[in-house]
Amino acid sequence: MSYRLGPGARARGHRLHVHDTLGSTNSEAMAQARAGETGPLWVVTHRQESGRGRRGNGWASLPGNLAASVLWPVVGVPPAQLAELGFVAGLALIEALVAACGTLPDTVSAPAARSLKLKWPNDVLRDGGKLAGLLLEAEMLPGGRRAVVVGFGVNVAAAPEVRGATSLAATGYAAGAEALLEHLSDRMDARARAWDRGRNFAALRADWLARAAGLGSEIAVHSGGHILRGVFETIDEGGRLVILAPDGNRHTVTAGEVHFGSAATAA
Repeated sequence: MSYRLGPGARARGHRLHVHDTLGSTNSEAMAQARAGETGPLWVVTHRQESGRGRRGNGWASLPGNLAASVLWPVVGVPPAQLAELGFVAGLALIEALVAACGTLPDTVSAPAARSLKLKWPNDVLRDGGKLAGLLLEAEMLPGGRRAVVVGFGVNVAAAPEVRGATSLAATGYAAGAEALLEHLSDRMDARARAWDRGRNFAALRADWLARAAGLGSEIAVHSGGHILRGVFETIDEGGRLVILAPDGNRHTVTAGEVHFGSAATAA
């Protein structure tokens, strides 16, 4: 089966570039933006050799997994709200995964769908294991045009040999990364239209919180060389993590590494 976009995405003018091998789908999508592309343009590769995650970390992309990026048009989006696209993408991905699990027998698909959670700021978990990661990158181009690329790395066929990683195949899913991309492109289009260039983040935030991992539980966040401990209370109107500390004070976190449960205690 070859990669293609979903019918909704195709109808709304999304385009797709498929490669056998790339260093990074995010880098290729941003290169297309520098060359004049405005998007929505999807870039996908069968083999990604230099995938990356947040804060310069590497991302292992094994054969059969999904490595895809989308160059998203952001004309009319206030710069302060560009990061909200990460929440748009997270919800789109988890909905695509739920739709993909719907292709499984009922005895497998229902538990698989229920166990999917969003981990702030940009991971998808299955039964607490990391199933997918997202990477949002923005760049100011000549002429004052902003380009935003969202990368998706999903362990479809296999998980890398790192602690806490899992795969979609472990649920019994066998339809492949190609089918997942169809669902993802359609859900990204629908979620972005509902978000409406930042005008409707409140509803998006509520939907994200309904899928949030660790909400109301003890967490530890590594941020700016410090460790904040407390209860994961919510995300605020700007998408920042809100922690209720033991002393009763609330702290907001813009970026950081989150640990739950026993991992929070050990962090």
